[in-house]
Amino acid sequence: MGLYRDRVLPHLVDRVCGTAELRRFRVAATEGLSGRVVEIGFGSGLNVGTYPAAVTRVEAVEPASVSWRLAGERIAGSPVPIDRVGLEGESIPLEDGSCDSALSTFTLCTIPDVERALAEVRRVLRPGGRLHLLEHGLSPDLSVAAWQRRVEPVQKRLAGGCHLTRDPLALVAGAGFAIERSEQRYARGPRPFSWFTTAVAVRSA
Repeated sequence: MGLYRDRVLPHLVDRVCGTAELRRFRVAATEGLSGRVVEIGFGSGLNVGTYPAAVTRVEAVEPASVSWRLAGERIAGSPVPIDRVGLEGESIPLEDGSCDSALSTFTLCTIPDVERALAEVRRVLRPGGRLHLLEHGLSPDLSVAAWQRRVEPVQKRLAGGCHLTRDPLALVAGAGFAIERSEQRYARGPRPFSWFTTAVAVRSA
């Protein structure tokens, strides 16, 4: 699975997650970002072009070199400076309180140690800084959730460790963030894969 995960999967994710519909979700998720932003799971740069004018710099955390190469043209055309500062969300090489905002889109589902990654995001955010997120996860509908549990083992193998049954709001709240606003609904597509959460959470002091 190493060759598939490292070389093939980044291209698939770039295609599947780069649709016009998902871009509208991304625009909603990035609204209100400002200042220096740490973005975990930067991927192939599909959020580039949706950053508000108030964003001054993006510090990208991305483990896949192929994804980073796919992002090259997007980064080159971005009016916002973007630097790859780290490989893993569980260990972000930035100083405490050095970022004004954070961004996670379709990332919390995949990070192996998601609690540690959120602790790192909280650490590098200044008090009062905001985490913006767009994630898929556990549906509140029992029948859909049952299917999510059935197909999750296959999903994890085919999608680089992606979980269908994580609850992004619960994870963020458990990491010491206060949910400021959130919206949850189904997007187009099979329901086990399309229960989306868009939210903003505040780092308390």
